[in-house]
Amino acid sequence: MSCILSIETSTDVCSVAMSENGQCIFKEEDHSGPNHAVSLGVFVDEALSFTDNHAIPLGAVAVSQGPGSYTGLRIGVSMAKGICYGRDVPLLAVPTLEVMAVPVLLNHEIEKDALLCPMIDARRMEVYSAIYDRALKPLRETRADVVDGDTYREFLDNHPVYFFGNGAAKCMETINHPNAHLIEGIEPLAKYMFPLAERKWVQKEYEDVAYFVPFYLKDFVAKMPKKLI
Repeated sequence: MSCILSIETSTDVCSVAMSENGQCIFKEEDHSGPNHAVSLGVFVDEALSFTDNHAIPLGAVAVSQGPGSYTGLRIGVSMAKGICYGRDVPLLAVPTLEVMAVPVLLNHEIEKDALLCPMIDARRMEVYSAIYDRALKPLRETRADVVDGDTYREFLDNHPVYFFGNGAAKCMETINHPNAHLIEGIEPLAKYMFPLAERKWVQKEYEDVAYFVPFYLKDFVAKMPKKLI
């Protein structure tokens, strides 16, 4: 039996969900803006109270690892680590772009050879993105792209590619390819982390609670002058 608390704070949306054996038993979401510092603690307390009151032992904490908002990821990861230390449970890190792909696979009809390109806005014509097939096998790793007409052409020339996320709409006119399709309204939410977290739980892909940092923080530190680190 696995009970996993999932925390997602990579964008302006703050969400928390609890799963038991892959089924959602609790969820809370705040879509009103970047209120993570206010909402997250309340949501987590409600989620843990729910499982405690139902005598459901917590098995692990899953956190969205980025890319995404520097402040949001920092708040989410700090909360996840605190629970792991306090409850003595393992930490699972789930890539944010994979989380965004889950509702597309669950709720949209796409071609068998289609590719998925989740995008997180990085301002101007920059996005964080990756390319996945329908099995969520990464065909191109997560990276920061300055989007122009050729950025994804090697994939678009051979496959239909579905773009989604808060960085996608602004890129469609620039990409301008007949195989490029936009899916609107896709956000990374804790309730979509369950299948990815469960897989990591089964495979025991745990993070070191003391040293884990999210994608955005590692990227930030790597670019700092050594004298400042």
